[in-house]
Amino acid sequence: MEKILLLAHTQADGSLPKAAYESLNAALTLATDLGGAAVTVGLIGADVQAAADSITACGATNILAVSGEDFAASRYSTDTVAVEALVKEAAPTLVLAPTSSRFSRCLPGAAYRCDGRIETHIADIKVNDGAVQVQRWYYRQRMVATLARAQRPWFLVVDSGVFEPWQGTAGSAEVQALEVAIGDDCRRTKVIGVQTPDSDTQTIRPEAEVLFVAGAGWTKKQPDGQVHIKKAEELILGFINSGKASLGSSKSLVDQSSEGGEVISFMSHLNQVGQTGSTPRHPKGLATCCHGEEPHTVGWRFIGERRAISLDPNCGWAQGKADVLYVADAFEVIAKVNALLA
Repeated sequence: MEKILLLAHTQADGSLPKAAYESLNAALTLATDLGGAAVTVGLIGADVQAAADSITACGATNILAVSGEDFAASRYSTDTVAVEALVKEAAPTLVLAPTSSRFSRCLPGAAYRCDGRIETHIADIKVNDGAVQVQRWYYRQRMVATLARAQRPWFLVVDSGVFEPWQGTAGSAEVQALEVAIGDDCRRTKVIGVQTPDSDTQTIRPEAEVLFVAGAGWTKKQPDGQVHIKKAEELILGFINSGKASLGSSKSLVDQSSEGGEVISFMSHLNQVGQTGSTPRHPKGLATCCHGEEPHTVGWRFIGERRAISLDPNCGWAQGKADVLYVADAFEVIAKVNALLA
């Protein structure tokens, strides 16, 4: 009989991130599909009581915690020890966790210490004839594979946006605290602070409702025969800041920096979406000045509603890749939208 451990770490304010509730729902759904497997929750953070209270109605058989100032910040040495202690106490066969920078850093090492195996970027979890199977994408999201393992414990790191977040009423949870000894060797790495960009300069927003993707057309000559880079920057920033959208880019646009062409100053390869870029998950997406070719649209595989703005009614977006295509000038359309949002 499978036994499930759901791992989650708290945020700076002591709450759980949205991805943790999504993974909790995945764990509870898997337990039901397995015929009522036991689910244990393991929390890591400075103070986990508020996080535990928020999920007390989830039906977990036990809530374990490794807490204290040593576990407040993300650090490989202490996080790995914490996960190892939680796995040893819960003795699970399946360990689920949300994809985060913190868990992505420590879980491979923790799985090795626990003599387990690990799969990352899980896109689906199913039970087939009593056996657990998972799906994940390969080759820049162009091929999907179904995997199963006999080795236990099996660590499954679930991507955000795959499952709906678990929702329930908060209460007063009983938490079993685990005492974990931290040696001086684990404290050699010290977290002295966190630096984040100003909200006005933040362009990549994974939790945004809308993904705004800019193509190379923004840097081409416009109807007056001139290139308007500064105007393009003003319109794009105006849209993503007013609409709280996340900014993506086609490969052709970010590659212009290496080709000596004038580029959008705040655009980098981190914004790139597509076959050689990221594959984000947003409820809605708007492509502007993009051709909509396959290497680019493959990055839109998990976008819920896809729209595009293009002057060419025969571009790739019109060939079944967009739900709605606006045949219009992106400069004019975005300027009008920004005026409405202002």
